[in-house]
Amino acid sequence: MDVLQTPIEYLKGVGPNRANMLKQELNIFTFQDLLHFFPHRYIDRSTFYKIKDLPENSSEVQIKGRVIKTELIPQKRGKRLVATFSDGENTMELVWFRGHQWIKESLKLNTDYVIFGRLNWYGKRPNIPHPEMEIEEHFNKGFSKKLQAVYPSTEKLLSKGISQRVMIKMMEELLRTLKNPFLETLTENLLNTYHFIDKNEALKNIHFPIDQNTLTAAQNRLKYEELFYLQLQLLMKNLQRKQKIKGFVFQKVGAHFNNFFEHHLPFDLTEAQKKVVREIRKDTGDGKQMNRLLQGDVGSGKTIVALLTMLIAADNGFQSCLMAPTEILAKQHFQSLKSLIGDLGISLALLTGSSTKKEREELAIALEEGSLNLLIGTHAVIEDRVKFKNLGLAVVDEQHRFGVAQRAKLWRKNKIPPHVLVMTATPIPRTLAMSVYGDLDISVIDELPPGRKQVKTFHRYDSNRLKVFKFLSDEIEKGRQIYIVYPLIQESEKMDYKDLMDGYESISRAFPAPKYQISIVHGKMNAKDKDYEMDRFLKKQTQIMVATTVIEVGVNIPNASVMVIESAERFGLSQLHQLRGRVGRGNDQSYCILMSSHKLSNEAKTRLETMTATTDGFKIAEVDLKLRGPGDLMGTQQSGILQLKIADIIKDNQWLKTARSDAHQLLRADPQLNAQSNLRLKQTLAKMKTYQNIWNYIS
Repeated sequence: MDVLQTPIEYLKGVGPNRANMLKQELNIFTFQDLLHFFPHRYIDRSTFYKIKDLPENSSEVQIKGRVIKTELIPQKRGKRLVATFSDGENTMELVWFRGHQWIKESLKLNTDYVIFGRLNWYGKRPNIPHPEMEIEEHFNKGFSKKLQAVYPSTEKLLSKGISQRVMIKMMEELLRTLKNPFLETLTENLLNTYHFIDKNEALKNIHFPIDQNTLTAAQNRLKYEELFYLQLQLLMKNLQRKQKIKGFVFQKVGAHFNNFFEHHLPFDLTEAQKKVVREIRKDTGDGKQMNRLLQGDVGSGKTIVALLTMLIAADNGFQSCLMAPTEILAKQHFQSLKSLIGDLGISLALLTGSSTKKEREELAIALEEGSLNLLIGTHAVIEDRVKFKNLGLAVVDEQHRFGVAQRAKLWRKNKIPPHVLVMTATPIPRTLAMSVYGDLDISVIDELPPGRKQVKTFHRYDSNRLKVFKFLSDEIEKGRQIYIVYPLIQESEKMDYKDLMDGYESISRAFPAPKYQISIVHGKMNAKDKDYEMDRFLKKQTQIMVATTVIEVGVNIPNASVMVIESAERFGLSQLHQLRGRVGRGNDQSYCILMSSHKLSNEAKTRLETMTATTDGFKIAEVDLKLRGPGDLMGTQQSGILQLKIADIIKDNQWLKTARSDAHQLLRADPQLNAQSNLRLKQTLAKMKTYQNIWNYIS
């Protein structure tokens, strides 16, 4: 067995009890796990102070000297141990409030020590509570101590005596035991290109750096390696899928597509849309299964691209389905596609959780016969009883709301899996897309359809409310409609409901009936009432829609020109951007007004400033990534892949791009990694599969 796979309890000084704590608290099960448990910061231990030169603050200091006296002093609760420590010229006190009996017995008088700890000052007298102490002779032996590693820890570990000093001792013992048997994992070419230090030097210096330069070299080497293997696996997965998984061939563009394109297309396609259609045409015509992510801002015209792809499927005798995360969004897609298709002779149907038994039965017959071309629905479409005659294309909208398992269920509807087009209106920063969706081909629609005006965004404080109301009444006079949205945070639904109802009452006073009509929509209403209120707004029977975030993915209402977001500081950036996308869908100038109190955290200020500065979803997503980190941005279903050991996809963005480019070039030249020069990579990947190795994130 590989020595790195040795269970952690067999390391000298660990034993079963400590091993259990390491497993529970830090997921350290083997020698390999401990070796790759990297420090998150370092303390400079190269400087030694004299007691007379100690800084008069609470900084961490290191001193050489001897303990010349110890004393147990009674206090209100128990005792404290005080040791007098001398550096040969001056003295100071070292203090322990717990464990003093054991410490008193272990302290050696008149022996040279190195002590380290945080200063405390009482008047002009310094002391150090609970210092780290090591006999100078031991301190000078073995591994470098100039920069001391600080490892992530937990309260539980500290309470069980697994301190930083214990972690360092374990790491020293591990490196002594292993005697550097680490095989090189990068090719000679990569090592030479970036002047990387070798694997042994990197692992030794990440835990016990000789100096700052060597530490930087170790960090760069290991960060690159982690990102390189992540990208290599994602790209290989994509390559293998294309080689192994056969796809339906859409050979022709026929009557359905041409008729729609020439006579029914509501506007000219943008260059970005045309480019994506060409990419999809190529994917669906080469006999490999398409697996493409389509990113595009709210209103950029993703639905038209999806429809054109569905028409190509129909021209080739295949069925399509579109899966949306909510019933409202599924209905919106159904209505918009139905009106776009018109009399083209394409049959489509809607399937959601509220579809009746009779509707389901009729739909099942039409699907299995093949007379139904296009099915639109929620995750109800992946239920086992939903069977297609020949499903050729599956479109998944707002993919981040679906797990991988749900997508895979769609694949299994046929012996040959359908082509998959995944759409998202939540722009994903390039760094994140490369890491999470690296095995998908990515298309981007980065321009709005012609005639669309950018939404003007303003931040206003609650004290400006009367001016805002005057602006709203002016817009209503012009025949426009208004959204006013209140936050909904699940932990405090009662409070949110109260905010909404209080807001509704104040808006009703400012915009009284019968001159003004107001709709209200919130999560506590049943579907029928929600639809009734939405319908009234759609038909322009009401001028104002007061709602919670249920309208984030609501119906398309081109006449709505103003979005007011109350307590905007309580929303995340991507949610603010999605809500803003509800307006600006017609030809009139639209506005988004962010209302907030004067009390704003720095993060909230950054969010609101970003919203007023740009309407570019990708720029907004980059800021969001920096504020929230990758895990929060992707949600739990996608963030597991990004629990990196040492690299940070935001700070190490440049290394990520470099690693992906290198992996790409390498696989283009040698897809199977059969060349002698790539032997190390092939062996490392094989080891990853066998042992769930350290850089292995791809299941």
